[in-house]
Amino acid sequence: MKAVYDLTGKVVLITGGSGGLGHATATALFSSGARVAIVDIDPATPDIAARMSPTDVIGVVADVRDRGALDHAVALVVERFGRVDIAIANAGMLSRGATLRSIPATTIDDLFAVNINGVVNTVNAAMNQIIANHGQIVLISSVFAFLNGIGTIPYAMSKAAIEQLGRGLRVELATHGASTTTAYFSLIETDMIKHGVDDDPTVVELLSTTLPRPLLKRLQPAAAAAAIVDGLLCRSPRVMAPARWKPFSMLRGLVNPALDARLANDRRTRAILSELDAR
Repeated sequence: MKAVYDLTGKVVLITGGSGGLGHATATALFSSGARVAIVDIDPATPDIAARMSPTDVIGVVADVRDRGALDHAVALVVERFGRVDIAIANAGMLSRGATLRSIPATTIDDLFAVNINGVVNTVNAAMNQIIANHGQIVLISSVFAFLNGIGTIPYAMSKAAIEQLGRGLRVELATHGASTTTAYFSLIETDMIKHGVDDDPTVVELLSTTLPRPLLKRLQPAAAAAAIVDGLLCRSPRVMAPARWKPFSMLRGLVNPALDARLANDRRTRAILSELDAR
């Protein structure tokens, strides 16, 4: 697809930008000529930004669960760079693998507060700037928006919610000459996945049991970041990486009912879920 949006000189605000996918995306955008504002709960965020560039990258400490803090962050970015053209709602969390029955209520509340409310807060805090500058919003969903979320139901629910947010925003913002990109990724090699998946043998076994091996291949942060940059350049409504997930997404209405039925009757899957249920 031909590029229609020049990133040179654009101002990008990205939450959760101090590490993982967020930092890889901030780096890729800076390399593409954008000025970048990293917003993160990490106290070291200003130092991380300064190491990237003391002039064209700013770091702001803020919690996405706090709408007021995000309003303040946007104001600081506008004061520094004069505008916000792109807002990337990247901050997210993944709780430990468990059945819904065994997950503490507070864990679910915390996850929704970051993965759903935090995204909505980010979007609303930046909305006026995005509309005024005919800019773009990027939402980070996941292939778990359309996969069965056994073992991580609240996380899958949150990513399905982000998919719906992206669909609605795409239409609402079109009236103003702005756009929305929803990004769907598989497991990315980040600390979040390391601690939430790799350090838990039961979760690793569950994924290996329920998904075909080709779909388990990990994505590097730089590759996911490149997909986001390409999506921005083309104002794509959605990006998906690795591309092998696209047929599954397109055929979800046919594949998912059959897959759910198979999983519900699979003895190995039941045994793994029993282990998670005992936590």
